[in-house]
Amino acid sequence: GCKMIVLTSYGYAEEVKDTIEKYPEVSFYCNSFNYHADNVTSYFSRMYQARYLAGIVAGMQTKTNKIGYVAAMPNSEVNRGINAFTLGVRRVNPEAIVTVAWSDAWDNEDEERKQADNLIEITGVDVITYHQNQAYVAEEAEKAGIYSIGYHQRLENCSDKYLTTVVGDWKLTYEAIIRQYLRGNSDSIKIYWVGMEENAVKLDDFSALVSEDIKAEVTSAENELLAGKDVFSGVIYDNAGKLRCKENQTIRDEILLEQLDWYVEGVEFYDK
Repeated sequence: GCKMIVLTSYGYAEEVKDTIEKYPEVSFYCNSFNYHADNVTSYFSRMYQARYLAGIVAGMQTKTNKIGYVAAMPNSEVNRGINAFTLGVRRVNPEAIVTVAWSDAWDNEDEERKQADNLIEITGVDVITYHQNQAYVAEEAEKAGIYSIGYHQRLENCSDKYLTTVVGDWKLTYEAIIRQYLRGNSDSIKIYWVGMEENAVKLDDFSALVSEDIKAEVTSAENELLAGKDVFSGVIYDNAGKLRCKENQTIRDEILLEQLDWYVEGVEFYDK
């Protein structure tokens, strides 16, 4: 007798599309974008807001202007994070480069450790972050003695070179979408984002190595976002030199969710 069903991971809606079509009176909320129907709402947290803040930390902390990013796969969710992080880096350090290495999976320990080592040993990054389920990249950074920024959960028992972590509070995200459903908005809002304004995404505590100047810059950027500025607004060029967003423009949510297949200026790729 459920009238609201939440599909909590990437691709689930497409896998159960026959069920969605069979029950048009049921509201389905899907944590991805790859299937559309009148009774489906796509939802996600604006994790990219915290990625942007993490990029500011990395851009101000690096001494070599070489920053590494081990990413799972090139879909819109991962690309949002890479681009937002790089925009944060370049906000404070226009000379810095973010080098991305792909692991091709959400959870592949051997490949994640290998790509982290490649970025550290071959490209010479001195700050590294990642987008996977586990913290293997941060563990490799600890071994190498370089700075790292975590994702999703805090890695315990680390040195102060583990600078901070990008975290999302999914409890608050689910509270937000359930409230929308109870208010009768389930099928009128087709893309529902939850972000910093609901305190659903943030940076975790800073290590002792994060300076007061860095904290102040992060706070300034955070206040801008809370006041309504979007990470993906203003003049943005991609890494091929094409203008993707103009002054006084903002990239639409639909593009961020479904069609982000390019990378901002400052992103390069490690050829494994």
